[in-house]
Amino acid sequence: MGEFFNAILNFINYAVSIAPRLFEGLKMTASMTICSLALGIVVGLISCFFSISRVKILNKLSGAYLSVIRGTPLMVQAMFIYFGITGALGFRISSFSASIIVLMLNAGAYLSEIFRSGIKAINKGQMEAARSLGLPHGVAMRKIILPQAFRIVIPSVTNQFIITLKDTSILSVIGVAELMRQSNQIVSGNFRGFETYAVVAIWYYVLVVILTKLFKLLERRLAN
Repeated sequence: MGEFFNAILNFINYAVSIAPRLFEGLKMTASMTICSLALGIVVGLISCFFSISRVKILNKLSGAYLSVIRGTPLMVQAMFIYFGITGALGFRISSFSASIIVLMLNAGAYLSEIFRSGIKAINKGQMEAARSLGLPHGVAMRKIILPQAFRIVIPSVTNQFIITLKDTSILSVIGVAELMRQSNQIVSGNFRGFETYAVVAIWYYVLVVILTKLFKLLERRLAN
């Protein structure tokens, strides 16, 4: 029993000792997640409106975008954007910028379908009633349909937020100094992989729990 408690104490001491370096990675992970999700919501809404538009070319553009993003792995997209496109065009962008682009495009594709399902869940009669009262389609969509749709899709948006947060770990392959890359560098220096990755897993778990609680609070407030 004494050895067990010593092991736990050693683990805690080790977790505290590497916390400053992991915190640097955590700040990068948080920045990537927030920036990419904010932009992804914009991209998702645009793609959603394209997909439900009566203009066929817009439908096709949205469909092609969704097909490409959903049909290729995120790591391949990251390598293609960071090494492929920049190499072919002869310019460089930072690994952080490339990561934001990749995460934004991925989040936007899945959010597009989430928003579309939320809009489709609203009774068509509400739009017809708004139009019969003289409201333009855009105004009716913005003031009547979208607020209701957002309340419906909050659980799905929460899941996408969490997925994007965890996807940031994949982007260590292009050199982003996020949480996972910081942990890899720590392990390469001290070879304590078990303890280091256990600490990182705990950090990710705590982040996911906090985000889930915050979104549930937001969902309850909007429901009221």
